[in-house]
This record gives sequence, structure tokens and C-alpha cells, in this order.
Amino acid sequence: MIRPSLAIPAVVVMLLAVGCARRPATIQASAPAPSGTVTNPRPAADVTPRRAAAPSGEPVATPVRPAPREFVAIPELRDIHFDFDKYDIRPGDARTLDANAAWLKASASQLLLVEGHCDERGTNEYNVALGDRRAKAAMNYLVAQGVRANRITVISYGEERPLCTEHNEACWSQNRRAHFLVRPQ
Repeated sequence: MIRPSLAIPAVVVMLLAVGCARRPATIQASAPAPSGTVTNPRPAADVTPRRAAAPSGEPVATPVRPAPREFVAIPELRDIHFDFDKYDIRPGDARTLDANAAWLKASASQLLLVEGHCDERGTNEYNVALGDRRAKAAMNYLVAQGVRANRITVISYGEERPLCTEHNEACWSQNRRAHFLVRPQ
């Protein structure tokens, strides 16, 4: 015979195990926010040098981020493109980046701005974050090829500056890019 003191807890445990609905798995719908990179151009007033106190108490100038409007496109630096919702460097684009890196190493007096761009699909926040990852992927590749990181600034425009405005895959593939601009140091 079953003892009543054991039967009641056993029934409760079985009801809880069988009768409780499980929570569905959640998927993060958008990418995390970019870390540490300003994704919008600063107004001219924000470009002034800032001073911080050094350990000795003397002021030290912190690096100033160059204004994007100071940079220009040149034919020697070619854009690279990305697959939908990706920021991986494709083999053909790696060859383009190799050529860009060779030019940048030979032109050490030039600063580089890498712009990350996306197509129109996705939320603004997601596309800004994806554009940032694309720009950083291109920058990391160039740094691995010997271009000094302190010469490179990245910015993401997300979907805000498309090359093509039609609504088809051929057009969207042109907009998923990293664009390179330079200015003298």
C-alpha cells in the first residue's frame, strides 16, 4: 500500500513536470550596439582637441577623430562588398584589400576613413551596427597587412547613403560595402 505522505508530493512533482508549459527560446532580433565607435559624423564644434590630466598632473592632448567631410575618394582605393547580413571578407575582396593595403603602405602620409554601408533591409539600428562591423572587418584586414591602425578611422552609415536606390538584389549588393576615403595627415 502507498503511504499518503509520499503519494501527495509524488503527484505534485508529476503535475509540475508534465503540466507546466515551457517557455519558447528567444532569439535576439537585432545586433548589439556598436562598441565605442561613433556612427554619426560629428559637427565641427566637436572636433576640438580635448585635454586630460597626465599622471604628473600636466595636460595631455587626447587623439582627435578627423571629420569625415575632410576625406576624399581616390581611384587607387577600391570598395569591397559583402554578402547579405554578413561582414566576412570574401576571397575576391581580400585581393582588393591587399591592393588597397599596398597603396596605403606606400602612401604613409595619408589617413584613411573606412565607411561601412548596408542595403535598405533591416532596422536602422541593425544596419548601423552591421555597417560598423563591416568597416571594422576591413580595417582589421588592412592592419593585419601592415597598415598602422592609428591612421584609420571607421564610421557606419548603415543604409543612409546608398549607391543604388532600386529595390532588387543587384542594387542591394552594390550598397553592402566598405568604402575607402583618404586625406593628408
